Amino acid sequence: MHAHPLPAATLPRRRIAGLAAPVLVAGLASLLIATDGGGWYALAFALMPDLALLVGMTPGLAKGQLHPRAVPLYNALHHPAGPILLALASLAGFGTPALAAALAWGTHIAVDRAVGYGPRTREGFQRD
Repeated sequence: MHAHPLPAATLPRRRIAGLAAPVLVAGLASLLIATDGGGWYALAFALMPDLALLVGMTPGLAKGQLHPRAVPLYNALHHPAGPILLALASLAGFGTPALAAALAWGTHIAVDRAVGYGPRTREGFQRD
């Protein structure tokens, strides 16, 4: 196990601070949904990254391990490039529902990162 470079008391404060941005983005997404629609898109894209967890649930794995077959999908759906590209597409004419979906997807990723869930190793474990 690797030691965190920060003192243990600093980690909870950093995680709380890390939740501030997703809360603001979720608020913006909610405003977009309320004013211009896109609620179903936002809901679908907020839940979409966890589809990889369903693909990776298999009996016989270690605690916290995702099946290696699901790791590429999990890492791809939890990479910020996806919501960024979707947000750019919304600006290129796909409209407000696409922006709301991008914000919801980005919020999911940010919350996961803030609470300690990041990319996974090839074996399916959380990276340190």
